[in-house]
Formats: sequence, C-alpha cells, structure tokens
Amino acid sequence: MHDDQAAIRRILTELGDTWAVVGLSSNRRRAAYGVAEVLRRYGKRIVPVHPKAESVHGEAGYPSLGAIPFQVDVVDVFVRSELAGAAADEAVGIGAEAVWFQLGVRDDAACRRTRAAGLTMVMDRCPAIEIPRLGPAR
Repeated sequence: MHDDQAAIRRILTELGDTWAVVGLSSNRRRAAYGVAEVLRRYGKRIVPVHPKAESVHGEAGYPSLGAIPFQVDVVDVFVRSELAGAAADEAVGIGAEAVWFQLGVRDDAACRRTRAAGLTMVMDRCPAIEIPRLGPAR
C-alpha cells in the first residue's frame, strides 16, 4: 500500500536524516517551504532541489538530485504527479533509501519501480503531518 504505516514510521525514524526536497524553493507561500521547516525542527537536514538551485533554510540548493555531492537518504517529492516518476527514478539512481510523494502526488508505476529497486516508498502523504504523530521532536 502507498500509505503503509510501517513504511511511514521506517522512513521517519529508521532511515538517515538527509532529505532532498524536490521542488523546494525560497517561495515561503509554497507548501514545500513549510514542510521543510517542520522536517528541520525534527532534526532532518533538508537539501533543496529546484531548477533555480536556490539556498533555502540555510542549505545550498541543487538543480537536480544527481548534482548533490553527498549521500541523500530520503527524496521528498513536491512536483506534479506526471513529473514525480522521473524524480523517483533519479532517487533510485543516486542510491537513496526512500522516496516520499507528497499529498496529491501519485504514480503507481513509479511506486512499483521504486519498491522493486529496494527503496521504501510512500505516496500521497505529508511528513509534516505524520512526524508529530510519532512523538516529540528530538
């Protein structure tokens, strides 16, 4: 299932703390900006991934996942569903451990490919909603 609670818990508590946020820009009105802020509060390092490669929340931005020069644990995807599969495939290519598609983002074929490659995958959920349910910030 795309919203498997065990997968959600695994991503949020067991995998590493470096999260590439695809679609994150310096636009404070976008959902990605606020979600990245929540992830930071809970001890996650966020890495902005956006064509403009803007710095956000004090972290340098990159134009693509492949341009990030260090290991990424989770790829959080804030793009339209029709673009999300490419981000999931790129996450597999860079050796991420998990892919998280945000609320409203669904691509069942990409989910199957990502899981077949051994990554944990969640779709149509928001870590800013799920992480507080796990308990207080670290």
